Amino acid sequence: MDKIRRLVLDVLKPLKDPSVIEVAKALANVKGVRAVNVTVNEVDVETMGLIITIEGDDIDFREVEDVLRNVGAVIHSVDQVVVGEKIIETAVTIQNRT
Repeated sequence: MDKIRRLVLDVLKPLKDPSVIEVAKALANVKGVRAVNVTVNEVDVETMGLIITIEGDDIDFREVEDVLRNVGAVIHSVDQVVVGEKIIETAVTIQNRT
C-alpha cells in the first residue's frame, strides 16, 4: 500500500541544457513512471523553474532524484505526493476554494 502514484515537484534547472523535452523523456524512463508533465513556470537569465508532475504505478523517488541530479536540476520542494492503491484528488474545502 506504500506505492507512490503521483509526485508534484518544484524544480530548478539550468536554462540551456538539457531541454525540458530531454528532462521529461529522462523522467519517463524511471521505473514505475507512466506519465510526466513538465511545465515551465519561471525563466531567469541562467535558470528555469519547472513544475513536474509524475504519475505511475510505483514511482521510484530515489531514481527520480538521481535523474534530476544527472541533468543538473535541483528539487526545491515536493509539493504533492499521492501514495496508495489509487490516485485521489485534493478535496475542495472552504479554505482552498477559488
